Amino acid sequence: MFNINILKKIAVTTRKSIKLLVLIFLSIIVLIGLVVLFYNPTYEVSLNGEVIGFTSDKSKLQEKINNYTSENEEENIAFIQIDAIPTYKLCLLKKDVSTNDDEIFSKVTENGTPYYKYYAIIEDKKEKFYLSSFKDAEKVIDQLEEKDSANQDELGIIEKYGKELKKFTSVKKCVSELYEEKVVIPTYSYSYAPASNYSSGSSSSKVSLGISMINPVSGVITSRYGSNDSVRDHSHSGLDISAPGGTSIKAAAAGTVTFSGNPGDGYGNYVIISHGNGITTLYAHCNSLLVSKGQSISQGEVIATVGTTGNSTGNHLHFEIRKNGVTLNPQYYTY
Repeated sequence: MFNINILKKIAVTTRKSIKLLVLIFLSIIVLIGLVVLFYNPTYEVSLNGEVIGFTSDKSKLQEKINNYTSENEEENIAFIQIDAIPTYKLCLLKKDVSTNDDEIFSKVTENGTPYYKYYAIIEDKKEKFYLSSFKDAEKVIDQLEEKDSANQDELGIIEKYGKELKKFTSVKKCVSELYEEKVVIPTYSYSYAPASNYSSGSSSSKVSLGISMINPVSGVITSRYGSNDSVRDHSHSGLDISAPGGTSIKAAAAGTVTFSGNPGDGYGNYVIISHGNGITTLYAHCNSLLVSKGQSISQGEVIATVGTTGNSTGNHLHFEIRKNGVTLNPQYYTY
């Protein structure tokens, strides 16, 4: 009898539990139905801790933001840096409240900072020109190598990034501005280079230079062009002007320095200036050199001082004028 009563109590308790569970389940169904009826599952979007709106598709919104910050080759934009990344929180939004993806996107990107990508042509580690693409920069280097430019070993390309877009230069202009004609510096064992050491020999007639020249130094002419003195076994390729050591040497005409140094070839310390159209002047046996390669020089500007370096027997300036490698008589144009 005792066992039957216990079983009855268990059965009653079980029925009550089942009814309660059914009631709870039905309540949940009703609650879900009400939520679905009046609310939409959505994402609350915050920026720097402040709620700025709601979106129903966070993946689509974030993809739009990512596309905005990623590279845009047409505008040379490498990327756009935004101040902060939005955060998302799942929530329920009343159906009569709209999402605002466009407004969220505007707020996230309104303070974006673009970083531009471009390419710099460098010469001797200095940035010279800027181009929009690596392909164009490569064309510049290739064309200068084809022209056998004297500075081709000093040229290179570097990829650059910056907040400001540089002014781009055309391939044609870059090649024109960077090209340097090679200067042939003779190697010899005399005090001056003989005429036979020049690729085009020497000229005994006056040739039009298209420019006017001034005397590079004041002094006494001790050896003239074409002379055959006892100190050398060849015709003199320039003009020797004797002057005290340290006397200033001036550029005979405006131009660009293409060489400044002492390679140990007999000239001692010397400077070569290009004046355009194949015209160059050479100033040898200097004591000190006051200019460097690539420097622009004005007519009359002091470029060196008189000395007796190299194969020299006393303080003087050895002065040469050349056109396309041909030595000319300096006395046709100076002194």
